[in-house]
Amino acid sequence: MDKQTTGTVIAVTKQWWMKVNRKPVRMHALDGAVFPYIIKIEYTVDGKAYTKRKWINAGAPVPKVGSDVQVMYHSDKPSKAKILW
Repeated sequence: MDKQTTGTVIAVTKQWWMKVNRKPVRMHALDGAVFPYIIKIEYTVDGKAYTKRKWINAGAPVPKVGSDVQVMYHSDKPSKAKILW
């Protein structure tokens, strides 16, 4: 990865199927439950738009739709990228 640009969060999806319990004793099924997310980023290199997804661990801060994030990408293949969050 040798270049960097700014991308925009275009989707944030909660992964309901993967519940992580944070409490040793729960009063109901979702008591103390947190969920991981998948965010989708759109970024542009040389006028061409690309999208990339990133898994956000349960309990970690999640960016909001419309917020900016940094994207590192390969100059020879911009579709190969890493979201810096």
